[in-house]
Amino acid sequence: MSDEEIAEETAEDAPAAEEVVADESPIAGIGTLVFGKWDASEVTCEDPGLAPYINLQTVGVPHSGGRHANAWMGKSKLSVVERYINGLMRTGRNGGKKLYAAKSFEEALDIIHDRTGDNPLQVLVDAITQAAPMEEITRIRFGAVSQPKAVDSAPSRRLDVAIRYLCQGAVTATIKSEKTLTQGIVNEIMKAKDGDVASFAVSKKEEVQRIASSAR
Repeated sequence: MSDEEIAEETAEDAPAAEEVVADESPIAGIGTLVFGKWDASEVTCEDPGLAPYINLQTVGVPHSGGRHANAWMGKSKLSVVERYINGLMRTGRNGGKKLYAAKSFEEALDIIHDRTGDNPLQVLVDAITQAAPMEEITRIRFGAVSQPKAVDSAPSRRLDVAIRYLCQGAVTATIKSEKTLTQGIVNEIMKAKDGDVASFAVSKKEEVQRIASSAR
């Protein structure tokens, strides 16, 4: 028997090497889980116009340090979670308090999950969809005469306005009230996801669209 035949028989008799499968599950704080709890990969958007612009790619705690601030359309690379947290830091007592806003939003997501049993990120996306206006008004000037004119809102503009309204509603609910910022976030998102006009964001959207419809 030749040496090649002996080598082939030895290779056939040897047990097959076990394939090592790497564990690709996200680690708490690292991967696709927001705050190490909520999976963003299973979230869907029912609005086909907003879907390409809603970014949920985030790593653990949504904090990019403003690296996209001066880039052209850099906000499109930011997660809507981080953009919402940044929107909570408006001029006033919450200005610049990123950690406070992030902790309040994290607690709000936990409360929303306890109430609904659903992924709170899905509830947030549904609220954004309900709060995004379809059309707005602009002013066109003819000589000395200026008149309002209805215009369709761009998808990126709709997302910006929806996040702004949701943040304003959450912060406004805490003014001259015993409500915490967490409670304001929960109330605003829970009402907005159902399209309830009691929500600040939905009421502003309805107002803007009503004015636009009269200016067509």
